[in-house]
Amino acid sequence: MELGRLGVWYPVDRLDAAGLRRFVASVEGHGYDTLWYPESRGYESLSLAGFMLGASTKLKLGSSIASIYARDGFTAGRGLATLRDLYGDRFILGLGVSHVPMVEGVRGHQYAKPVPAMRAYLDGIAKALGDGAANAPVALAALGPLMLKLSAERTRGALPYNVTPVHTAEAAKALGPTKWLAVEQKVCVETDPAKARALGRKELERYMRLDNYRNNWLRIGFTEAELSDGGSDRFIDAMVLWGNAETVKRGLRAHFTAGATHVCLQPVHAEGDFAARDSMIAALRDT
Repeated sequence: MELGRLGVWYPVDRLDAAGLRRFVASVEGHGYDTLWYPESRGYESLSLAGFMLGASTKLKLGSSIASIYARDGFTAGRGLATLRDLYGDRFILGLGVSHVPMVEGVRGHQYAKPVPAMRAYLDGIAKALGDGAANAPVALAALGPLMLKLSAERTRGALPYNVTPVHTAEAAKALGPTKWLAVEQKVCVETDPAKARALGRKELERYMRLDNYRNNWLRIGFTEAELSDGGSDRFIDAMVLWGNAETVKRGLRAHFTAGATHVCLQPVHAEGDFAARDSMIAALRDT
């Protein structure tokens, strides 16, 4: 499998079956290579992939991410093989260790040390796939150097989330030139600073309570003060690119300049304003 230049990341749990079909058709119709989606409290990841693969013909679907605490490694490997057998080579299994509140508070599991837990999980996938494991379309949600190292050693690449081009450059160096570096970037085609930043703060609020992200933001140059009280303007502007379409495109291209092989844009919009979402997807497709 080859991963194209541009994708879309979207929290599809907010969509019903008809809304999912319309959204998948829109992303595919605008020529994006891959549609990425998370797994949290809503739809189960692999079932959802099957539905969206069935609603599309060429579009790749990528879990970003499927939690390693939602199913064992062997099951994830067989799920990957099943989706590839039934829908062609269009599914990417993106994996992540999730976060303590989701793992312990919601799922009732014990949150283990991230890198050893992921390494053991990849062993389970390898057992499930046998000889097909070496080049399987598996990638990891990786922020820190140890998870990036594991991504390079055991998978096709990494899926950094909530990062800046500074992190992208570091990740590209850690992964090397042959690996996927599929970077998520939130975008808001809105020229009013107050409106854009308000939408950005609302979108980021839930992430700012999670240690994995906070630790990485501090590592790449933000301060505790900038992460307080909803985030400073500098922080919000880095996490959510806003302005007219050309301004946003320049920000997306900065990730490619830093070494990304694929960028997936996440439209940030008011709750239920799917027209704004679709407008952004249309406006940014030629980035």
